[in-house]
Amino acid sequence: MKIEEYLQSLPQKIISGDDVQLPTHAFLDIFKFVKINENDVFYHLGCGNGAGVFIAKEEFNVKKSVGIDLDREKITEAKKTLAEKKLQNCHFVNEDILDSKFDDATVVLFWFTDEKIIEKMIEKFKQLKKGCKIITIWGPLLGLLPDKVNFPYIINEVPFREAKDLQEQLLAVFDKRCIDFVTAWEYAERYTKAISVPQSENDRFLTIIQSLVIWINAKNLGVACGGKMPPAIKNYIGILRNFFNIEVEHLLK
Repeated sequence: MKIEEYLQSLPQKIISGDDVQLPTHAFLDIFKFVKINENDVFYHLGCGNGAGVFIAKEEFNVKKSVGIDLDREKITEAKKTLAEKKLQNCHFVNEDILDSKFDDATVVLFWFTDEKIIEKMIEKFKQLKKGCKIITIWGPLLGLLPDKVNFPYIINEVPFREAKDLQEQLLAVFDKRCIDFVTAWEYAERYTKAISVPQSENDRFLTIIQSLVIWINAKNLGVACGGKMPPAIKNYIGILRNFFNIEVEHLLK
């Protein structure tokens, strides 16, 4: 089956990220990367059970920490935990992020894959105060150059800088003149380790898929190193086809 068909066979909440909760180590890495501190007002858009909101407040003592999520059950769970912790200046809101107000934000964590949502949110982000940092995971905001990268964590700072094209954006993320297999694997592995719990059984499988996606995207954009497909890429395409019945080669243009 084509990889698109494989992804469609998975629970949609997994694909959309609705049921993906970042582990504690990921939040700690993100907050250290953005250098969040007691002067910051932090918003987590799509906060889930509120783990990131609590870590920002308890570990980094931010001025205010707010979580927003459309899932009522998750917000109810977060509010219950908040009541137990008795934290001040820590809040949870049950609403669509497209309708939310966060004008006082200085740091925003935003991890969504739906391009329609991302496009609409970019317009909201543009209205935020100068210097506000938007943290994304895996890729920068659509059409924009990152201001700082510690892959897979990426910061876009208001006011945003537009990329000339996808090639410029991709090379800015990877900080390379071209993308080879070693780079694709390294960055895929960083992503896998960032979002997974230690010793996850699916880490290698996810890394293989992500490394192929990175290299194929680079190839299609004309920024892959060399003119031929690296042997390692051929091998992993074969592994997916022969052992998992997943086809990815058709993605090459």
